[in-house]
Amino acid sequence: MADPSVTLTVTGGADGLGLPLRHGDCRLTAQPVATASLIAPYPGRVAACSAALAALGLAFPAPGQGLSAQGARIVWAGREQAFLFDAAPPDGLAEHASLTDQADGWARFLLQGTGAEAVLARLVPLDLRAGSFPQGRVVRSLLGHMPLLLIRAASDAFEITTYRSMAGSAVHELGRAMRATAARG
Repeated sequence: MADPSVTLTVTGGADGLGLPLRHGDCRLTAQPVATASLIAPYPGRVAACSAALAALGLAFPAPGQGLSAQGARIVWAGREQAFLFDAAPPDGLAEHASLTDQADGWARFLLQGTGAEAVLARLVPLDLRAGSFPQGRVVRSLLGHMPLLLIRAASDAFEITTYRSMAGSAVHELGRAMRATAARG
């Protein structure tokens, strides 16, 4: 029989990690993941998924693309995969795609400041300069040794999404890179 004195508490993916962090002109904050659904279209059904997503003002994203409408956002997440954030999947989508609730499996952060590119250059093996990685671009890569979904949110800001189980390591690595970048300034 369960102990009635035990209470479970729902926590966010970045709770207890000492955020926000600020070093130099960069700031790292936690971003809530209220809803996140992985959409994986069945073979040949990407167009049908786009038709169903039209109810939210969205379409299935092309590689490297993110779309927003009506408070919802969909971002490319890999070959014929996308994450739907901040909205429930629309009616009819499940007929054309496998849908998986992913909200409690991810941690999301926002790194902002004029040195954000330099901070990420220490951890991400990609050219993240604005000419190569413009605002709205989405990529799957690595943050050091951790899987990463990276979105350029603004000219000086990046949204960083990684597995919740690796959130502490991500904050540690980002904090270290922020300190090192600030020290060079």
